[in-house]
Amino acid sequence: MATRALLADMATAYERETGVVLRVESVGGVDAAARVRAGEAFDLVLLAEAAVAQLQASGHVQGPPVELAASAMAVAVPAGPGRPDVGSVEALREALLAAPRIAYSTGPSGTALLALLERWGLSEVLTPRLVQARPGVPVAALLAAGEAQLGFQQLSELQGQPGIELLGLMPPGAEVITRFVGAVGTASRQGPAARAALAFLSAPEREAIRRAQGMFLTTTNPPP
Repeated sequence: MATRALLADMATAYERETGVVLRVESVGGVDAAARVRAGEAFDLVLLAEAAVAQLQASGHVQGPPVELAASAMAVAVPAGPGRPDVGSVEALREALLAAPRIAYSTGPSGTALLALLERWGLSEVLTPRLVQARPGVPVAALLAAGEAQLGFQQLSELQGQPGIELLGLMPPGAEVITRFVGAVGTASRQGPAARAALAFLSAPEREAIRRAQGMFLTTTNPPP
């Protein structure tokens, strides 16, 4: 879901330039990978790098994956008074310890957050306070509904969402960058067309579209 808005903009640009319509179906990454493994035919598979690597190992996608975009994990709170400081590792630790409920996703950013808490020795203390969003449900929705007081997810999924305030990216020393890559589906019957579309989507020339959605290309640009 982190790439939903990005892919919509990319598809519009591709149709404008080539006349070819890309039909993009955005669902939670866990569900998307499961559908590909179950044999559902897709021309392109665009997911987090680790998920595509697993699909490649199992023979469900072909060719080397190509980076589409990358996203940095950000921190948000419900809209309203009170904005905790998360500008340093020490401040973020304090904000975590002070939050009654902490929202995180089922995607790669959620996995990275759990690993971070484990590395900081906070898992035992904070696990009872963690609220994991259901697949396809944005962390912003939990914050806006008052179900959590601190939330972590890709910047592209938090920015512009109603009912929340974006505190910024993870501080230096705790950065989390997720690379999203694409590959041609093994079951595709339109291999050349799929590869042409992937080349367009992954090109550095699409960087303005990426940046507008809070994303970037790690191969040519630094994080925002």
